[in-house]
Amino acid sequence: MKDSEAFWDKIAPRYAKSPVRNGEIYQKKLAITQEYFRPDWSVFEFGCGTGSTAIIHAPHVRHILATDISGKMLDIAESKARDAGVENIRFQQGTLDRLELEAESFDAVLGLNILHLMADVNAAVSRVYGLLKPGGIFVSSTALISEARLLWRLLIPIMQSLNLAPYVNRFGRQELISMLINAGFSVDREWQPGNESIFIVAKKCA
Repeated sequence: MKDSEAFWDKIAPRYAKSPVRNGEIYQKKLAITQEYFRPDWSVFEFGCGTGSTAIIHAPHVRHILATDISGKMLDIAESKARDAGVENIRFQQGTLDRLELEAESFDAVLGLNILHLMADVNAAVSRVYGLLKPGGIFVSSTALISEARLLWRLLIPIMQSLNLAPYVNRFGRQELISMLINAGFSVDREWQPGNESIFIVAKKCA
């Protein structure tokens, strides 16, 4: 955990300045997510980074708890929220497996660009299921490393050895879908434009 925290702390300033890689796709994911939101909802986001997505979603829900392993990322996120005048987000440092959270206390959980960075995705999906209220949704956007281009799959270990890339989990689409279904979710929405990350809205059965 310390190694991951140090990695993300180190790249936080550069990460904050990086533009969204595909703005049109990002905007569509935001719009799809907001179709599900209700004004009285409580939302939890893990791996929130510098808070950009939480800040955009904040006007559409009652409250967001946004968490990340990196304190440096959260410093930037809090500053951005203040600048935007957003007051219904609470930022907290921690990881999904270690945060003390009440079961069935959230209407939605967001895990965006984070599942493929986790060592035990099954445990993460099960944890999310337990945190959701019946009928709640889990929104994820995930790189499928096992289905990435061969060049990237060969480069990743080299970049990791140089401390230029974090740990990545190499699951594919069907493995992810199976993990969600086995945890008790039904897949309500699935979208994967081209070779982009797979975007899924999964619902906890009521």
